[in-house]
Amino acid sequence: MEVKILTLTCAPPTWPYTPISARTMVSVPLKIASFKLTTSHFTGCRRLHCKEQLEIEGLPKEYYDDEWQAQQRERTKEFHRQRQAEDDEEERKVKEYREIGTRLNEYPEEEVKQARRLVASFLKAEEEIEQKIEEAAEKGDLTEIVLMVIWNRLDLARRDEEKDAIRSLDLLYRRVEMEILKREASPAMRLLNELLNMHDGCNNELWLKECKKLMVETFPREDPFSLVMPAGFDIDNFDMQKGPFRPPPEVEDPLLRIDFIREVDELLQEVREEQSEIQTAEGFDPESIANRLKQQEKQRTIHQVETLLELAMSLEM
Repeated sequence: MEVKILTLTCAPPTWPYTPISARTMVSVPLKIASFKLTTSHFTGCRRLHCKEQLEIEGLPKEYYDDEWQAQQRERTKEFHRQRQAEDDEEERKVKEYREIGTRLNEYPEEEVKQARRLVASFLKAEEEIEQKIEEAAEKGDLTEIVLMVIWNRLDLARRDEEKDAIRSLDLLYRRVEMEILKREASPAMRLLNELLNMHDGCNNELWLKECKKLMVETFPREDPFSLVMPAGFDIDNFDMQKGPFRPPPEVEDPLLRIDFIREVDELLQEVREEQSEIQTAEGFDPESIANRLKQQEKQRTIHQVETLLELAMSLEM
């Protein structure tokens, strides 16, 4: 058997000679640095890939903008503030509606139901509403509860901004209130109201003539003879009178001219004191113009009352 001997050869070491341990220590940090670079590069590639993938899915480019994100957060806060304000306003309205619903709780339930039915009949009467109101006043059905029911409906219509309902209910409230005041007023105030309503707004002379005629028919005669003898008695033909003499029929609650003058004069004094404390509104906004028109209407009515007072004082009975 033939044996072959292999000779071991190796390259001579390079100079300067570096031990193995030293070479290992130098090479390890290089490998670690190379590994870190490769990992960072891989992470950047992955983020870029993810970003491109998100943009592809349909998200806006502003989504990655910090300023845009801050604006969105402010808009969200503003939205929450508006929603809170709306909730507070809704809660306030609920409280007001609840308060309106409890205003009539202190009145008898049966009277409240009757008043509501009466107000409903007024609203359905249309052209016959004047007749309905007068009939209810004669029966004594117009009370404070009726006014409260109308006022509650008017308050609800104002909060709901129903203009047609506001106009109708406001007119109904004023008409019913005037009828109640007329029934509760003294004979002198009822006569004054009737005299003022006779004015057509145009012919003052004709109005004064009609007022004078009504005053003569209303006020009793003031001479002593007329208090005993009947109307139309002729003193010159006393002997021609036949039958027994009878005193004139008594009138229930007669209105004397002196009582009318006294009450109207007291009313004028009160109104003048109130008018002296009121300051005339200045400006051309709708509210100021409306206030000035109301003041002009009051002054016109005061002047008419003063004219009627002078007429009653100068009236020859």
